[in-house]
Amino acid sequence: MKTITSKSVLVRARVPASRLHNAQRILDKMGLKTSDAINVLMAQIELHQGLPFDMTLATGGTLAPGDQAAEWTEAFGAS
Repeated sequence: MKTITSKSVLVRARVPASRLHNAQRILDKMGLKTSDAINVLMAQIELHQGLPFDMTLATGGTLAPGDQAAEWTEAFGAS
């Protein structure tokens, strides 16, 4: 992390390009920038003292990629 000011830092993360593109399309529809979403995530981590969602190794609740895509399309519309 590179310090920009005493109150903010630059965070770098490597993510698949398609994931970033898809997420940015959704965030645009919500009126958010990527940095806004990251700040919301960080705030929620602080509030929950951990991730703001359950992470598990259980397979019962995991959607197959095609099913997940269909859920996202239904929720946010086609691109």
